[in-house]
Parts: sequence; structure tokens; C-alpha cells
Amino acid sequence: LSASPPVVVLLLSLLGLAAAGKLLVVPVDGSHWLSMREVLDMLQQKGHEVVVVAPEVSLHIKPSKTFVMKMYPVPFTQEEMDEVFKGSIKDLFEEGPFLERVIRQYQQAKKTSALFLATCTHLIRNKELMRYLEESKFDAVLTDPILPCGQIVAEHLSLPSVYFLQQIPCSLEYQATQCPNPPSYVPRAFTDLTDNMTFLQRVKNMIYEIPNFFLCDVVYQPYAELASEFLKREVTVPDLL
Repeated sequence: LSASPPVVVLLLSLLGLAAAGKLLVVPVDGSHWLSMREVLDMLQQKGHEVVVVAPEVSLHIKPSKTFVMKMYPVPFTQEEMDEVFKGSIKDLFEEGPFLERVIRQYQQAKKTSALFLATCTHLIRNKELMRYLEESKFDAVLTDPILPCGQIVAEHLSLPSVYFLQQIPCSLEYQATQCPNPPSYVPRAFTDLTDNMTFLQRVKNMIYEIPNFFLCDVVYQPYAELASEFLKREVTVPDLL
């Protein structure tokens, strides 16, 4: 308060310069991107520079005047991608016995995860694009941790991550934060249970946890192997998170 007016004006101008940053965005396609897109529009309006990296083949990720788009080639066509996602939607709403649905979801998860893994692999192995990212001096990486490709890029660039998702499949956020998550007390997704469960409800909660052991291994273990190969050290997905 005792500072002279010119000093105050100088400090305020420096705060204005510090308000905007350079943000690298590694999104996940589908509905996740549709939500993130609105945030990017707001960030651009506030003066932030936003750069989005995305595959040339996608469901919803398209170029925009709001941000800079850096695209890279992938080894599949638009028709192949559309077919995989149509199959996922069909299996998701198709009824049947519990075990049959689990097996069907497992098989479909293998197809979908293989497609996303190929997308991530071709991103981090694109030497020209990675060189551009290394030289661009970003302040942070905004990514959707439902798939950990953005975390691999952030780790490589030694940048902090901002996650556009609260809960991660397979309760990986509990592993990453080393937070207790016992099925006797913490209700699993889609069970409609509370933390006050009867014995039979606890059994139900435990049963809902079993498919995760298979689905998570199929979806996330390949990313751990990819990250270990790319970063030249042993890495797990909770390590990345």
C-alpha cells in the first residue's frame, strides 16, 4: 500500500502477462472430447495458447479456430474406427446373462483398446511431432486420464498434468494416490450402493469388482509396456498418474 503508483502499475502489468499460458492438450476421442472442447474455448478466450494433438482419423476431434491442431497419421481408416465404436455401443446396450455380458464386453474392450493403443503408439513414435512438442516449451498438459497416453507425453516432456476426469476406470486413482479402497466399505460404480451395506450388498460389491481385474489388464497393461519402452525405464500406469 505504501508503494508508489508507477510501481503498482508495473506489478499489475506483470500479473497480466503471467495470466496466460501455453497449454498442450492430449484428448481422448468421443464424448470425453465434446466436454473438453468447451473448456478449450473458454481458455482461449482468457488468452491462453492451446495446442491440441490428435490423430488424422477420429470421431469428433476436428480442427478449430479456437486452438492450434497438430495431426498425425494412424494405421486405420475412418470406416474401421466407426465399425469398432458401433460395435461397442451395440454391446453396451445389449441385454443377456451377466457372465455373457462380461465376456462380450471383454472382447469388445480388446478391439477398442487396441485401436486407441495404436493411436498413442503412433503419436509418441512420430519423431517430427515429438520434436515440435519438445521445442514448444509448454506450461502444462491437459489430458483425459481414462487412457494414459497424455500422461506418457507429459512425463517425457517433464510437464505437470491437468486431468479432465474425476474418476478413472478400475479405481486407478486410488492406486495412484495410495488411498484405501476396500470393497467392504467403498461402493463400486453402477452398484447404486452406499457406504452402509448389508452383508449381501458387500458380496454384490465384491462381485462387481471381479471383471475389473480382466478388463483393466487388457486396457491398461499395454500402456505400461509402451511407456516403459518409450521412457527407457520401468513404469506402471499408477506411476504415470
